[in-house]
This record gives sequence, structure tokens and C-alpha cells, in this order.
Amino acid sequence: MNKRKRAALPVGTLLLFIAAIALLLTSTIGSAQAALTYFSEVYTTKVDLYNIGVTLMENGQTVAFRDYGNEADGNWEEQGTVLLANMLKEGERLQLGRAYPEVLAVKNSGSIDEFVRVNIRKYWVTVKDGVEQKNLDLSPELIKLELDNEDKWVEDPAAATTERMVLYYTEALPVGEVTVPFSKTLTIDGQVAKYVTKTTVKENGKTITRTTFDYNGVEFRLDVEANAVQTHNAEDAIISAWGRQVDVDKNDQRLGLR
Repeated sequence: MNKRKRAALPVGTLLLFIAAIALLLTSTIGSAQAALTYFSEVYTTKVDLYNIGVTLMENGQTVAFRDYGNEADGNWEEQGTVLLANMLKEGERLQLGRAYPEVLAVKNSGSIDEFVRVNIRKYWVTVKDGVEQKNLDLSPELIKLELDNEDKWVEDPAAATTERMVLYYTEALPVGEVTVPFSKTLTIDGQVAKYVTKTTVKENGKTITRTTFDYNGVEFRLDVEANAVQTHNAEDAIISAWGRQVDVDKNDQRLGLR
């Protein structure tokens, strides 16, 4: 999906939702073949003030942004492509256990300094007859996003679940600058192949055991959400936009979780 548009938004709110295209891959385990799908969504929410902007970078390239214009008219611009679009070469199959480069960072594409955070969600779904249902048989922990620069990207333990993590960048992000990456690689754990269901039937007087891979037809999903607020009065802005109490130094340059 690739789009660009301008529209009026209320002051103090900036919304970006860019839904990626689901790409169907195949993975061969032994003599059995099963389908894996990866699907990613990128979106940003709750950004305060005019002239603020935030961009998600993947492997050095822009994958999505939403910015207010240079004039205080409440207009914004957005554009986006899919995450993971170049993870595989044409005709290549997804390999379980292989670490694929997934270097994610955030750029300040607005015209005022800002503090940023990211929400990351990993989960599995089963889609039947067009209806999506979360698959609870496979653990989100089997979708491994290797984190990076954890001294500057601090995880919020209060927001952590098995499928969700929230990272705060501890430094103010100047206009035009890019954070250090918060991730390195993405891997689908090879343990997925051990999730099997065995059934025993009798045919022609013989006992036959059939093995079905539980991940056959299951989709894994990675959602990344980038947020930003202005550095001015950041403590109040962050509690209002994100509901999180933080401490910001007197120079508006560093952020810490309470």
C-alpha cells in the first residue's frame, strides 16, 4: 500500500494507520509442507502540537511517516509502504530459525524536537472464511525480534505482556535526526516445527499415525507503532497522550520512567 494525502485534523491529534499487505510464504519441514504468512501494520497515534512529525525507518529506509505541514493549519501528510517487504528475495522461502535483518528506528520528521516511544506486538492468528481469530496455541515468544541499544531504548515493564512491549527512547530527538535502532533481527523460532498434533487411525487392519503441523495455515504478525510528543512540557504531554508518568530533566533532553 502506498498513499499520500492531506486532510484537516483537530489540534493535538495525529493519527496514522498503514495496513500492510499479507504475504504468503511456504516453509518445508522434513517431508511435510506448511504455509506461514507474515503481516505487519505500522501506525502512530497521539501526537501533540503543530509541526510535529514521526517516521518509522526499516533497514535504513522509510516505511511510514505522518507529519503536520509547515503551517499551523491542522493539515498533515502521510505515506507508507509495508514492513518486511524485502525480507525475502523473489522465490525465496522463509526459513525457520534464520535471523533476518530487521533494523528498526524512528526519525523526527517534524520541525520541533520530540520524545518518542514504540509499541511492538507479536502474535499468531488463524484466518478462516475471511474471519481472523487469534491463535493461542502458538506462543508470541516464538516470534523473536532481537532488540538493540537497550541502554537508550528502555522497556516499560508495566506495559509488558507475552505479545506486547513498549520501548521509550531516553533522549530528546532533534529535528531531522534518527534514533539508534531498537531492533536487529527477526526470527521465527524453529521450535514452531515441534508443535504437532498426532492422530491414530486404522486402515485395512493397520494402525496409521498421522502428524499435522499446528502452524499449517497460521499467520504470524508483527505490529510496530511509533509515537511522539513535543519536548516542551513533556511530562504533562506524555501523561496526557500515553498515560505514563515520566521524569524529564530541566533541559528537556532526557527522559526516565518512574
